Amino acid sequence: MKYKIKTLIFVCVISTLAACTEQKPTTGLYLLLDTSGTYTKELKKAQQIIHYYLANLEPGDSFAVARIDSGSFSEKDIIAKVTFDHRPSRANEQKRIFAQSIQHFIETVKSSAYTDINGGLLQASEYLTETQVSRKVVMIFSDLLEELPKGFKRDFDLPLTDFEVVALNVTKLSSDNRDPKLYMKRLDYWQKRIELSGATWRVINDLEREDALIL
Repeated sequence: MKYKIKTLIFVCVISTLAACTEQKPTTGLYLLLDTSGTYTKELKKAQQIIHYYLANLEPGDSFAVARIDSGSFSEKDIIAKVTFDHRPSRANEQKRIFAQSIQHFIETVKSSAYTDINGGLLQASEYLTETQVSRKVVMIFSDLLEELPKGFKRDFDLPLTDFEVVALNVTKLSSDNRDPKLYMKRLDYWQKRIELSGATWRVINDLEREDALIL
């Protein structure tokens, strides 16, 4: 009887240790911000979204915000990045520094002449893959009109298998108002490109719906 009790206690201890060491699934979020032309006027909305995710992402999750400019396949376009610490005091400090970096960027950003969305997506894929998170989410805050400088090539397959890609605040251009088919064609192009890359695709234009932003 004594032996059975000791064995039972040992099994319970091992089970408890296994539960403690079992890692919770982590999320990696990479937010791309369009900085071309007049779209920079929309960045205050993006800042509110960033604050929402800073409040809701959990310890172990990773978060990065990068700009879309004339050539976006570059680590230099990452404005802020972090993997949240499991210690609450440290995580709060990380969030404060992150928010400050975003505030400085919003206050000093200059419009870009071109919009390299594909380069930004490739950089996002590289970053999130390196973080080794369980769930990889890329958000594109943009009107989705890509315009590249002369000589830039973006005719490559995007490595986005098992990613989730979300387009946010896809504003309508004046040309879209004259011919709505241009807007629908733009959305259709990106949906097909993303889904052919192995990722899921959705569009959120109503940023007031907090439930739509839940990861």
